[in-house]
Amino acid sequence: MAECSEYLFLLKSDDKDIVREGAFRAGEDNCVEAVALLAELLKTNHLGVQEAADSSLRKIGGSETVQAVLPLLRSDEAPVRNLSMDILREVGWQDMPSLIALVHDDDPDIRIFVADILGSTDNVMAVEPLCDALLKDPEVNVRYQAAVSLGELGKPEAASCLNKAIEDEEWVQYSVIEALTKIGHSSSVSALVKALDHASDLVASMIIDSLGELGDIKAVTMLLKRMDESPTALRNKIVKAVVKILGGKSLTLLNASERERFRQYLLVALRDEDVEIQDAAIQGLAHVGGEQASEGILGIAGALDQDRDQERLGVIIGCLALIGLTDALRQALLGDDQAVAHVAVQVLSMISPDSCGSGDSVCTVLMEAFWQVGLPIQRQIVSVAADRGNEHSKDFFIRILDEHTDGTVLKSAVYLLGEKLRLAEVVDRIFPLLDHQYDDVKEAALEACIAINGPHVRERFVDMFASDEPIRRLMAVYALGKLGVPANLDILCRAIDDAVPDIRKVAIEALASECDVSDDWQPLVLSRLGDESKDVRLTVIEILGKCFTESFVPHLVNALNDGDDWVKIRAIDALGEHGAVQAVPRLIEMLDNPNRFVIMKIVEALGRIGGQSAFRSLLELTNSDEYELVNAAEEAIANIQEAQE
Repeated sequence: MAECSEYLFLLKSDDKDIVREGAFRAGEDNCVEAVALLAELLKTNHLGVQEAADSSLRKIGGSETVQAVLPLLRSDEAPVRNLSMDILREVGWQDMPSLIALVHDDDPDIRIFVADILGSTDNVMAVEPLCDALLKDPEVNVRYQAAVSLGELGKPEAASCLNKAIEDEEWVQYSVIEALTKIGHSSSVSALVKALDHASDLVASMIIDSLGELGDIKAVTMLLKRMDESPTALRNKIVKAVVKILGGKSLTLLNASERERFRQYLLVALRDEDVEIQDAAIQGLAHVGGEQASEGILGIAGALDQDRDQERLGVIIGCLALIGLTDALRQALLGDDQAVAHVAVQVLSMISPDSCGSGDSVCTVLMEAFWQVGLPIQRQIVSVAADRGNEHSKDFFIRILDEHTDGTVLKSAVYLLGEKLRLAEVVDRIFPLLDHQYDDVKEAALEACIAINGPHVRERFVDMFASDEPIRRLMAVYALGKLGVPANLDILCRAIDDAVPDIRKVAIEALASECDVSDDWQPLVLSRLGDESKDVRLTVIEILGKCFTESFVPHLVNALNDGDDWVKIRAIDALGEHGAVQAVPRLIEMLDNPNRFVIMKIVEALGRIGGQSAFRSLLELTNSDEYELVNAAEEAIANIQEAQE
């Protein structure tokens, strides 16, 4: 209490800084005796003092704070009233009787303020007085605020009085409907539907939205009955609510006449400017649609931006796919609007089966349209067709090889005929594409020929190896390596001495692909350790690491003397990965290398190899002035210690 006395003294000072300090300290020590003075300080014009008093009153709280702050609601100063209301919204629940007593105050402003505060108490005790205010207060703004607060409380006990208040004047109805939506009590459905009979268009619109949010299925029948007599804008809202309650799939459970009537209303709602109504109509039409639905939805989809509206467009395309193949889709595919045609192909790709069999309607539509549309749509179509195509569609793709020139289109055809179907009959059509101007087409043709395989393919590649063009020799070596090293060993051996480094690299990689089968490749690959090209040497070292045997250690150690740092680094990695103890002395010698990255790699390798010599050398490095080096050495030492456990 001695401390409280000190704070009371500080709060009465003429020095605002002292008062501010006292106010803060009173709150920190929960000095209830200071509450009255702190409440008075809310009326001061000094922001610092106000802030301190506000903070401390919230900390102290309790009935003392509520009773001290409530009178400030009557202040003529708006800032003081607002500040007191903020405090009471936070601590008012600690003295509910004092708040409730003001619900019937003579001043309507006080009744509004208290109704507002009660909405923040999260206390069921607030429901009864707020309901009383909602149903009996003569001031419309009090009733409005009471409904808002009941919605904020979200207590189901308030549903009954809110249902009754739906008959109030329009201004109150707004807040009542919003509150009922938040509470979500099933008893409110009938009250809301009944209120539609005499509600204004705006209120009726809010009621329908609320029914949709409530999601109670018993509202559906009542809403459907009101559709015929409702104006278009309101009917579109009903459409949205019904779809939201039932979901699109359940619309199929309506009887035939109801379903057809609702389908017509969905088509009308499709033209509404409200995007949410459009989307609800699209969702409904996905299950009860048809030609008109497909056409209308395509129009909406075509107007969307493929990037900005990607998520919405994806949903719409899925809905169109549920409707299925329609004349509208066929016409869209062949139409002048490229955006709509683009969507049509996406839809058809979702409708089409995993594999296009003979006479499949969707695949037939796509392939028949191909030669009648522009290049962007052709590229789309051929991609889908190649993904779904099989032997039944080979003639379509062979024609593409014969007549088309676009690289993207040709790649899809080559993929299907070569990699997917492996048709030997198209080899002579695909081989010329190895000389195409675009590398990606060359690569597609190369992989297709390799996939087809066979004596004829091998002969063609053998002939290619005799070419004066390095790129043709490179492709030939790559392909012959894929087609089988033993059968093409003579050419791979010649390629390993080719004048072009890239060809030597490819030949080395091809020979080493047999490392799991035999050791015959080793002398040929090791012979290129002294290759003039660092890229070739680097390839050899990487292969020695990948196909490692103990016999490679001396070669990897010798590679530590290579003139290229990257060759050294790959050798260090390989030696460390395979725990080559024999390499430790040479690695330690290299710790004075001028390339810091090389040193860091050596430290890492020593940590992986372990042993006494590696440990000692790493220990010495921990005395370095370089933070990164010390950190790496400590990490390597930890690895060695962990391996010993």
